[in-house]
Amino acid sequence: MAPNGTDSLFRPLTVGTKTLRNRLAMAPMTRCFAHDDVHDPRAIEYYGRRARGGIGLIISEGSPPPLPEAPYHPNVPGFGNQAALDRWRAIADAVNAAGAHMLVQLWHAGIQRDAPASRHPDVASMGPSGVFPVTDPERPGVVETKTIGLTMTQGDIDRTIDHFAAAAKTCQDLGFSGIELHAAHGYLFDQFFWSETNLRTDRYGGDITQRTRFATETIAEIRRRVGHDFLIGLRFSQFKPPLYTAKLAQTPDELERFLTPLASAGLDIIHASARRFWQPEFEGSNLTIAGWAKKITGLPTISVGSVALDTGFDPRNGAGAAAGTAGLEPLIQMLERGDFDIIAIGRSLLANPEWPRIVREQGAEALAAFDKAVLDELV
Repeated sequence: MAPNGTDSLFRPLTVGTKTLRNRLAMAPMTRCFAHDDVHDPRAIEYYGRRARGGIGLIISEGSPPPLPEAPYHPNVPGFGNQAALDRWRAIADAVNAAGAHMLVQLWHAGIQRDAPASRHPDVASMGPSGVFPVTDPERPGVVETKTIGLTMTQGDIDRTIDHFAAAAKTCQDLGFSGIELHAAHGYLFDQFFWSETNLRTDRYGGDITQRTRFATETIAEIRRRVGHDFLIGLRFSQFKPPLYTAKLAQTPDELERFLTPLASAGLDIIHASARRFWQPEFEGSNLTIAGWAKKITGLPTISVGSVALDTGFDPRNGAGAAAGTAGLEPLIQMLERGDFDIIAIGRSLLANPEWPRIVREQGAEALAAFDKAVLDELV
C-alpha cells in the first residue's frame, strides 16, 4: 500500500485500446533544446528517466507538423528530416521499454507565431481571421485586437489538416501510443474556437459549435489514417494569454456545445488545461474544468495545474517562479470522487524525475521543491 492514502494515484486505467499503469502523466512542457527539428540527444534520457521513474503517460513538448508557418519557436522539435525522425524513434523506444505510454503533442502556433524570430521569417503567420488580442507596451493592462497576420484560405485549412494527419501517422509509425492536439492557450485550433479571434462567416465560423469544425475535421482525418489502435487526445483551455480571465464557454451548456462535437469526431481522451487543478469552473458547482469535461463527454479526462506545489502558475513569471511543495490530499480527494481520471504533473516532475516512485515509497513530503534552475538543463 502506498503511503498517505495515495493508492488511487496508482490504479491502472484503460484509455482507448491502451492500459496505463497509473493515473500520473507528464505534462507537455516546451523546453526549446532542439535544433533544426532534431531533439537534443539528452531528450532520450529526459523522457526515458521519467518513464523509468513510474509515470504512466508522457505527453511530449509541443511539436509542429512540417509547415513553415507552424512553429512557435525555432528550437522546438519537429518532423522535417530523417535525423528528427530517428531521434523521435529513440525516445519512443526508451519510453516503451520502461512500460509507459507516450503521446506526441502536435502544435501549430497560428497567429501567435513570432515570424521575425522564426526559422522562416519570410513566411507570414496565419490564423482563422488574422487577428489576436495584443498588449500595448506603452499602456499597461490595455489589450487590443489587431490584425497581425493572414486569414487562412480554404486551401490553407486543407493543407494544414493534411499535415496534421500525416504527422500523426508518422508518430504511429515511430512507435508512439498516440498524439495530442494542442488546442489550448490561444494557438491555432484555439484561435478557431474563440469568438475574439474567429471572425469568419464561412463554415469554420459562427457559434461555438461551428467554430469547432476545423478541429473536428482534423480529428476525423487523423482517425481515418491511424485507425482505432492509436490514441487521439485534445488539450483545450478557457484562458488565452495574455487574457487569463478569458472563457470560451461562459456556462456548462455552452461548454457542452463546444466539447460534444470534438468528442464525437474521434477523441479518446481530453486534457483540460488550467493553472490550478483545484479551482471550480462555474459558479454554483465545485466541478473544475476537467470535471465538467468528463461529465459532458464521458471520456477519460486529464487535469493539470500546479500539482504538489504551493505556488500556482503565475503569468508574470511564466514557469520560472520557484515553488515549494504542497500536500496531495485535495488531488486524491478529487480523483477518488471521479472528477477526472489522470493528473498531469509539470514543474514538480522536472524537479523530481522519479516523482511516482518517491510518492509511492516515501510520500509527497519527500518531494523536492521546484527551482527555476531546472529549466536551464534537460535532465
